[in-house]
Amino acid sequence: MINLEYLKVRYGRNPPILDIDNLRIERSERVAIIGPSGAGKSTLLRSIKGYVRPDEGKVEVLGVNLRSAKRQEWRRVNRRIGLIYQQFHLAPKLTVLRNVLCGRLGYANPLRSLVGIFSAKDLNIAWSAIREVGLQDRVHQRADRLSGGEQQRVAVARALAQQPSIILADEPVSSLDPVQAADILELITDVQAHHDAALVMSLHQPHLAKQFARRIIGLRNGQVIFDGPSEELSESKMEEIYRGNDPISYIKTATDSRSAEAGSA
Repeated sequence: MINLEYLKVRYGRNPPILDIDNLRIERSERVAIIGPSGAGKSTLLRSIKGYVRPDEGKVEVLGVNLRSAKRQEWRRVNRRIGLIYQQFHLAPKLTVLRNVLCGRLGYANPLRSLVGIFSAKDLNIAWSAIREVGLQDRVHQRADRLSGGEQQRVAVARALAQQPSIILADEPVSSLDPVQAADILELITDVQAHHDAALVMSLHQPHLAKQFARRIIGLRNGQVIFDGPSEELSESKMEEIYRGNDPISYIKTATDSRSAEAGSA
């Protein structure tokens, strides 16, 4: 599904922001990427999506090496990768339905979609995605009149409309309060399981990564220093991942979360 080999990504003449020897992610896997700011989390997701071209190595996604792929091949792979952003990236004046239909642009007739005309199949797929995220009663409402949690639901539906084999989520809950964050992550993981897609999400909060992912990849200075089941991510390993980047705040968040759960038991 996703296979990275000897991957190096640089910006200018700086040291690599990503330096990964080998990383594989299979279909149906639920993976969280954690690490301090600047560790390379977003760059890794953008490399998988094909938005960042590596300086060295291979990025093979759905059987295609994106580093050497022709434009037509890249477009074919790209439309099967749904990307959910931190800041939603919706068209604020468009309705929920029109925003979700943007997920069909990779499949639709370019000229017809340019003037907002989509096929019955595209409309049916968009409506199905909207129902799946629970926004059928908001379908004709403008995106900028929705709450933050509802806007992220629209973004999830837009990704679903691509009928993705891979779902990428780049800090999808950083703009949300804790209740909304848990709600959106539960939605994303439910959607991933229902559609049997691979899910790769970057998260700033290790306790959410442990709660919602089955596998965690820890990045530091662009390198993988932890890769294993979520239950094996210990506090000592988190200290290693976040060393020099105020790790106490990350560990305290996880500890407080566990204490709250114990108190409510």
